[in-house]
Amino acid sequence: MRVLILSWEFPPVVVGGLGRHVHALTRELAAAGHEVVVLSRAPTGTDTGTHPTARDTVDGVTVLRVAEDPPHLEFGSDLVAWTLGMGHGMLRHALTALLPGWRPDVVHAHDWLVAHPAIALADVLGVPLVATLHATEAGRHSGWLPGPMNRQVHSTEWWLARRADEVITCSAAMRTEAAALYDLDPGAVHVVHNGIDPGRWRSRGVPPPAAPGPRLVFVGRLEYEKGVQDLIAALPRIRRRHRGTRLLVAGTGTQAGMLAGCAAGHRVKGAVDFLGHLPDAELTALLRAADAVVLPSRYEPFGIVALEAATVGATLVASTAGGLGELVVDGETGIGFTPGDVPGIADAVDRALADPRAARRRARAARTRLRTDFAWPGIAERTARIYAGAVAGGPRELARPKIPTGNLLHGVG
Repeated sequence: MRVLILSWEFPPVVVGGLGRHVHALTRELAAAGHEVVVLSRAPTGTDTGTHPTARDTVDGVTVLRVAEDPPHLEFGSDLVAWTLGMGHGMLRHALTALLPGWRPDVVHAHDWLVAHPAIALADVLGVPLVATLHATEAGRHSGWLPGPMNRQVHSTEWWLARRADEVITCSAAMRTEAAALYDLDPGAVHVVHNGIDPGRWRSRGVPPPAAPGPRLVFVGRLEYEKGVQDLIAALPRIRRRHRGTRLLVAGTGTQAGMLAGCAAGHRVKGAVDFLGHLPDAELTALLRAADAVVLPSRYEPFGIVALEAATVGATLVASTAGGLGELVVDGETGIGFTPGDVPGIADAVDRALADPRAARRRARAARTRLRTDFAWPGIAERTARIYAGAVAGGPRELARPKIPTGNLLHGVG
């Protein structure tokens, strides 16, 4: 099949897990014989002078990286306008640089940021539109849409989900969430898990210096929904049971300052190391050296870090939020706890540290599961079957969704 994939991130432009997901998926689709073109963007804040539109081939995939247009739009302060500008650039270059010389059999949109160009191209070409929903705006805010921008993003997500001929989510939890938010039939939503490339995690960097006590590791974006504040709040209890325990936090985000203040407020500032962004080799070494990798998310559509930790044989302690509850099965592949439950975090970490033999058994089970449930060739095959079964529904005029006040996810789960 000829597949056109739209994504607002593709390596080397990587914001979160979406970019790596699209890269791995497209690589495997190309390896399976499909003709794949990715429509993405140049780095934020650049223009045609520094980063002109470029077309290259990566792992058998044609990648069109679209330059930003001249208007001064800022991602941080003009998110929706910036997204519309990006979409306009993608659409213009698709129509002039790809078509009519090349015509896809299917258009695949990854998340709301590419909704406008993806819907327009599917409408113009008369081909099926497949949408993968990697997260939701309401989910990121615990069910609330507190401001105008949040409601704008939510309504764009709704439009993409309702217009798509096939919808994919990365976990069963996300399927339930998306069906409730966008009035979808859950039975019609496909669940295709994210995958992992174990080879990427074989590099051995320099491990962190030895510590007198256990080392807990968190890896991820420093945002409220990741729950690092709850883990820090649990640290005094953990240190009373396991003297000398340290928490090593790898990642960046808007809540870095808040988390540093949280550590000071709980009087564990000296026991928490904020490491910032780490290169892959250093991150691999950090995960290998951990006595437990703790993922305390309050909201987590999937939880790719759990797979990365499992790849190196780390002990997993994770909340049951969203997809994490499907990846880290309590007592089998790790230890789980209720999101936001500070005493529960302390108890779960205690269980992991108190019985190293059981922890190693669970880590082996988690690693074994990677070869079956989370291998990219199988994920690409399932995605290609969705492409093959998709039927173009054609242009669809949809009125704006009514956005209820209150919590949109109350009672969902």
